[in-house]
Amino acid sequence: MRKLVLALTCAAFAMPFAGQAFAEGKIIGVSWSNFQEERWKTDEAAMKAAIEAAGNSYISADAQSSASKQLTDVESLIAQGANALVILSQDASAIGPAVEKAVNEGIPVVGYDRLIESEDAFYLTFDNKEVGRMQARAVYEAQPEGNYAFIKGSSADPNADFLFSGQMEVLKEAMDSGKIKNVGEAYTDGWLPANAQKNMEQILTQNNNDVDAVVASNDGTAGGVVAALEAQGLAGSVPVSGQDGDHAALNRVALGTQTVSVWKDARELGKAAGEIASALADGTAMGEIEGVVDFTTPGGNTTKSVFLAPVPITKDNLNIVIDAGWVSKDVVCQGVPAGQVDVCG
Repeated sequence: MRKLVLALTCAAFAMPFAGQAFAEGKIIGVSWSNFQEERWKTDEAAMKAAIEAAGNSYISADAQSSASKQLTDVESLIAQGANALVILSQDASAIGPAVEKAVNEGIPVVGYDRLIESEDAFYLTFDNKEVGRMQARAVYEAQPEGNYAFIKGSSADPNADFLFSGQMEVLKEAMDSGKIKNVGEAYTDGWLPANAQKNMEQILTQNNNDVDAVVASNDGTAGGVVAALEAQGLAGSVPVSGQDGDHAALNRVALGTQTVSVWKDARELGKAAGEIASALADGTAMGEIEGVVDFTTPGGNTTKSVFLAPVPITKDNLNIVIDAGWVSKDVVCQGVPAGQVDVCG
């Protein structure tokens, strides 16, 4: 049944973009914020394949986590003749001038995975507020009371606040009743695991290690959290959330040191981006992209958007990512004692 649900979900992801008519010979420029998380290479491969399948050319630049370099990168992509741009923004505010320059030159822009606060930029992502809800639900199910810590994403990334908003929706009632107490929260500069680890270490110190659950906003930050917990002998006894379906995180789920990784199939997101950017380069209006909805941003802009659906992965449904070819069983089950998790035997 799980295999059938996954197949139907993937088919639903693909259907909105099937049948789009693309012109050949366009150039799609892609500006990546960095390749820090392993998933971005997966996104890139799917995006490049979709762009080339449409008869277009893929060019790209890596901002290496620098907002200023990303501005220069986008200018370079424009100078290379990009007919459409896909931007994974390093800083949602700082990227504004680059978007404005592209729009003034008649070049459509797709904000990829992360919101760009502009009504001129198409927004393609997974439902990040729902990702936050899924993270909180899984941790709350494992630990419905006690001291909670929140390791958030980068303050420069609007997704960090979307995730936290979703988490708070789920936990608000328990927090208001006093069942759950927020004993520490921190943004993670650059989403860097090392920064997440330092933040978690500080929260543990401030609370004499009396932390019962951690809602971490992605798998990278979850890795930093688990490292801090391990140093105190707490890993495996404190529920921890994450997202992205990173291979190391899925192994932690099997090992029991991470409770959930909300899987956002980067192959589907990358494919959708390649198809949408190609359609926009060919003159398709943003409002004519199949599956499009209007989304009101925190800044009050209305963007044309497409949202894909995430899937929470716990020890009970690890077979989903394995059956989908996202990760091998050997990777998931590395170091897992026999009989601890069904999928590992």
